[in-house]
Amino acid sequence: MIVAAIAVPLAAQWNYPTAGIPRTADGKPNLSAPAPRTADGKPDFSGTWDVEHNRPCPPEGCIDFYAPQEFGNIAWGLKDGLPYQPWALELAKARRASLRKDDPLSHCLPIGILELQTIPMFRKTIQLPGLLLIVHEYNASYRQIFTDGRPPPIDPQPSWNGYSTAKWEGDTLVVETTGFRDGIWLDTGGDPITDAAKVTERIHRVNYGRLEVEVTVNDPKAYTKPWTIKLNQILQLDTDLLDYVCLENEKDLEHFVVK
Repeated sequence: MIVAAIAVPLAAQWNYPTAGIPRTADGKPNLSAPAPRTADGKPDFSGTWDVEHNRPCPPEGCIDFYAPQEFGNIAWGLKDGLPYQPWALELAKARRASLRKDDPLSHCLPIGILELQTIPMFRKTIQLPGLLLIVHEYNASYRQIFTDGRPPPIDPQPSWNGYSTAKWEGDTLVVETTGFRDGIWLDTGGDPITDAAKVTERIHRVNYGRLEVEVTVNDPKAYTKPWTIKLNQILQLDTDLLDYVCLENEKDLEHFVVK
């Protein structure tokens, strides 16, 4: 048996009032107000965002590292589960049976773009002409989504986040990402994604307080057909990021026990 744990800091942020919040008549933040827009009229995704905490709280309450359903099982919302290729199903089963001993997260390594969208840590989106920059608390990492019209790279160096280019379809930003490295986990359940994958995200700011992200994974090496999930992100007011570096004071790896 292998026992692994992940140390996560207690919630603490840099608190400062958010400017320009729309408010109701009684002065409360109006998160249902229309989404803000940039100077060119596009929806503005800028802000500090958290995952949607869609798991019921346990009897003792929701404390510390309380992750959404998709963090442990990316296919939680899919009626029939993931359409695995046989080898991918066996790999996922083996990873779960080994209690995540090879999980990149357990080893403080980078995690892929799907798990970055479900890990319960804040992320900050900065929207600029030609670029959407997402800064993550986890490992003080970043992701670049280019909106300047460039094509995807022809022969990219495989990477954890891949290479993301995007275009607007009305008020929805359609992001296509390729160029992943092998070995990335989609979730802590060990579901794989390979270097053959193309991930398409359709990002829509529903209102001032919520982002909806529709994610389609097309990975013929690991799955028999493309599959799609929907994730929500919730705007966090009056707060900013504090970096979290996994290896700082890390004490778990030395306690991995194989029996």
